Amino acid sequence: MSGRLVTEHISPELLLTYYKKLLELRLFEVKVQELYRNGRLPGFVHLYVGEEAVAVGVCSNLEAPDLVFSTHRGHGHALAKGVPSRIVLAELWGKATGSSGGRGGSMHMYAPEYGFMGTNGIVGAPIPLATGAALSAKMRKKRQVVVCFFGDGAVNSGSFHEAVNMGAVWNLPVVYVCENNLYATEMAFLRATKNTNVASRAAAYGLPGVTVDGQDVVAVHEVASEAIRRARDDGGPTLIECKTYRYVGHHEGDPGTDYRTREEVQQWKQKDPVKIAHKLLLDSGGADKSTLDAADLEVERLIDDAVEFAEKSPEPAADSVNDHVF
Repeated sequence: MSGRLVTEHISPELLLTYYKKLLELRLFEVKVQELYRNGRLPGFVHLYVGEEAVAVGVCSNLEAPDLVFSTHRGHGHALAKGVPSRIVLAELWGKATGSSGGRGGSMHMYAPEYGFMGTNGIVGAPIPLATGAALSAKMRKKRQVVVCFFGDGAVNSGSFHEAVNMGAVWNLPVVYVCENNLYATEMAFLRATKNTNVASRAAAYGLPGVTVDGQDVVAVHEVASEAIRRARDDGGPTLIECKTYRYVGHHEGDPGTDYRTREEVQQWKQKDPVKIAHKLLLDSGGADKSTLDAADLEVERLIDDAVEFAEKSPEPAADSVNDHVF
């Protein structure tokens, strides 16, 4: 298979890697949902089910020193940037082996050693943080790229407009990625703004704006590849709007049925990113059923290992209460 391409730029081996990462994100979140509903996980979680192709497609282009700034819905971003699933789950479980020693949980989870600069419970807050990090990268001349994820609910905030303007005027190596899943909690995007074309807002600041199918990992990968290359080569920022959808409620506890129809959810489930990648591999001859079955089993075992590791990990020691505190 090594001599053939599934698409113009992607080999069967590469697409299979993306498929396994998509499946890892999906099965991880399904397991988190199960554990949370059974009362085994503390805190609060916002699941990424349905949006996996955005994180995988974007982060597949990043290098180890590159940085990612995330949102309240950030488990998938952490996994896609390379944070091991066992460390992410241990953090959600509040264990000492978690990426933040069990102190951050879902919405304040950091793993800077993997270039993951944190989830964030404040809508729009990661955008200026990422812009500042990109300024630092440019001043240090490290050819480091910064990616900032945010939802459609953030694009009407002042932090979005101020930070994107600064990123543009200073020509910073940052890629702004809007995960437009049509709803900010229960508020439909079309009720919150007259202009629902997020990518078009880039024109106001003189930078490229691109809209892409956020359910297609190949499409996201190719758009992000160009944006990240441009940023690394001192070409400045790009605003990418990924049209995507969360299949679950805004958070665990929200059924997600009061503000959207069952028909709408089912329509989006027809564009499931995991199934799209699976079908592309089969249809293109990039992988046969036995190869994909083996990949599925590999990922299932990875998630089982994460659960076992997190569950058996120790609680943070009581005498460490003042560690990592300013």
